[in-house]
Amino acid sequence: MTSKDMLTALDLHPVDPLPEDTAKYFAICEEKLGLVPNVLKANACDIEMLNAFTALYNKIMLADSGLSKLEREMIAVTVSSENKCFYCLTAHGAAGRELSGDPILGEMLVMNYRVADLSPKQRAMLDFSVLVTKASATILEKDRQALRDVGWTDKDIWDIANTAAFYNMTNRVSSSLDMRPNTEYHSQSR
Repeated sequence: MTSKDMLTALDLHPVDPLPEDTAKYFAICEEKLGLVPNVLKANACDIEMLNAFTALYNKIMLADSGLSKLEREMIAVTVSSENKCFYCLTAHGAAGRELSGDPILGEMLVMNYRVADLSPKQRAMLDFSVLVTKASATILEKDRQALRDVGWTDKDIWDIANTAAFYNMTNRVSSSLDMRPNTEYHSQSR
């Protein structure tokens, strides 16, 4: 496998053959995204782990929420920026550019969300996400209240915390295993 084709620094490969449900899921990804994300291919070395990962991802990123899909991607990018996760910055940076239709906003989120022209509600969401990332044990009621004060509900705060925590976990796995993003992400929505 060349470095271009590398999924992670580990010599792991998707099970072969893929179970029928997994093969169908990968075909849907290929149809909708034009690719199968490397994070899915990497997790396909353990189908139970892949299924758990995709179930949690789908719940956090795609289920009904007071957070828009873009806002969830904004959290993913901001957390990944704090953690310097190459895989997630590349993949979710592309998603943020696509969903916002604004490549400059996408780059600002990757580099430093604080320079972006965000609503007070979105800025508070990202400030809280960074606090979850850097010092979750220090979060107090005043921090949750700051989110309520700009219009987030308690269920939204739950979703913000879970989204930030999910990306903190995936960032650590991706970084520690040198997971590589699909090359297609680098040029998307620019």
